[in-house]
Amino acid sequence: MRTVFVFNGPNLSRLGTREPDVYGAETFEDLEALCRRTGRDLGLTVDVRQTDDEAELVSWLHEAADGAVPVVLNPAAFTHYSYALRDAIAQRTAPLIEVHISNPAAREEFRHTSVVAAVASGTIAGFGLRSYELALRAIAETA
Repeated sequence: MRTVFVFNGPNLSRLGTREPDVYGAETFEDLEALCRRTGRDLGLTVDVRQTDDEAELVSWLHEAADGAVPVVLNPAAFTHYSYALRDAIAQRTAPLIEVHISNPAAREEFRHTSVVAAVASGTIAGFGLRSYELALRAIAETA
């Protein structure tokens, strides 16, 4: 089975308690289970990770590039300002789908700009945890 990385940035470990009116009541454990179940259904092995550390996320992206592993990435707050993350994504050697649980374009103005979108294969946003499912389906169909 093909491996896909699902990387999550800062504060996503707090799902279920962090702003449930924006991010819903489902937990990070629910997200992990959804990704693994969707992966199995699609014939993919899914490796789900979360970090609050920008340097660690950059290292994971290097690992993906070095191994030509497709990535589903929720960069969270790093979306809007991390040029280090953008530069790591630009080195990708397999599809990378940017995902967001909420729709950043419908939120505060500072969330409207993604510095990583231009180097991602595509972006899926605003469908709650289903954004991850849609991204995994896109990877399965294109990778």
